[in-house]
Amino acid sequence: MSSHDAFAALRYRDFRLLAAGKLAGMLGEQMMGVAIGWELYERTGSAFALGMVGLVQIIPIMLFALPAGHVADRFERRRLVLIAQSLLVAAALGLLAISYFAGPLWLVYTALFTIGLARAFKDPAASTLLPNVVPPSAFTNAATWSSGAWQMAAVLGPALGGLVIGLAGRATPAYAAGAAASFVYLALVAAMKVRSKTEKPETATLGSLAAGARFVWETKVVLASITLDLFAVLLGGATALLPIFAKDILRVGPTGLGWLRAAPPAGAIVVAALIASRPPFRRAGIALLWAVAGFGAATIVFGLSRSFPLSLAMLALLGGLDQISVVVRGTLLLVKTPDALRGRVGAVHNVFVGASNELGEFESGLAAGFFGPTTAVAAGGVGTLLVVALIALVWPEVRRLGRLDESEHSGDRLD
Repeated sequence: MSSHDAFAALRYRDFRLLAAGKLAGMLGEQMMGVAIGWELYERTGSAFALGMVGLVQIIPIMLFALPAGHVADRFERRRLVLIAQSLLVAAALGLLAISYFAGPLWLVYTALFTIGLARAFKDPAASTLLPNVVPPSAFTNAATWSSGAWQMAAVLGPALGGLVIGLAGRATPAYAAGAAASFVYLALVAAMKVRSKTEKPETATLGSLAAGARFVWETKVVLASITLDLFAVLLGGATALLPIFAKDILRVGPTGLGWLRAAPPAGAIVVAALIASRPPFRRAGIALLWAVAGFGAATIVFGLSRSFPLSLAMLALLGGLDQISVVVRGTLLLVKTPDALRGRVGAVHNVFVGASNELGEFESGLAAGFFGPTTAVAAGGVGTLLVVALIALVWPEVRRLGRLDESEHSGDRLD
């Protein structure tokens, strides 16, 4: 019996570049996320203004998801990532200028809309690069390390962003650092030598555009896993309200906000390291359901907490539990999706993830405006628990899901 290789994916040069680029790109996004949240709340004092951050970014993702997925399956994917990332760098520089000159709020939301537009085309194309840089036998390991890179950035980004804002007394330097990190991602992807499969271009029709959605609908275990994530984060996500908790409830200021935002990915990194060092889950479906249920319970405790250490601990716990969901869902998409459909399926997944994150921020801001932040967060955690129970009943395929690597070893060749 061969021993488990915890570093299997990292032995491939292009994967190392991709993972490092993802680390840099997300580092920039997280730093700017802290800057946007703090600056908007400082200028407006409005929970609704914070919720709008998510709404204006999800609109272009919803509008362009299907054509973006078709474009990712029809054209050279690395080039699409480079074009979209260039637009993200431009938007970051725009936010820097708006902050420096104290520009009007509508320009902030315009820049955020541009970020959403760039992500609508970048994310489906970027998600297809990973299976082209590692063999199928390393898919689970690659998904774990890729997610770990994201989580590492999510730890360092908020902490650095909050520290920079606290030292400078304003958000402008955080935007500058975020833009620089986004450019590093652009450079690393440009250095990759992706072995992409070449497919005969498919004419864009309503049927071809909807092929990804049809595949997800027909593959019930994939549909169930991303639906579970959608509603768990939509109801249980408290990220948009962290500036309120930092300033008005826990009273820890911008530096404390950075630590609050860093706590979930810190917990996720610990879990990612554990997953990478061990064989794949034997009962992945049960692990997924328990992880999301724990996410909801930790969210409830965070919403009710008035202790900064307890709040940090609960955020770290829910981040670690969410990491299990990320790895299970990411591996399912890799092993179940045909290469010719990866862009379109990735676009559908992007809609689910965007809806859970960005619409979740809008929902949280709206609920906090009506009921207060504590009630909004705690009620969202209760809703997450109810969703887990419902999905476990509606889709028994999730409960029966076993090892995720059973279909990975059909070949070890990079085409």
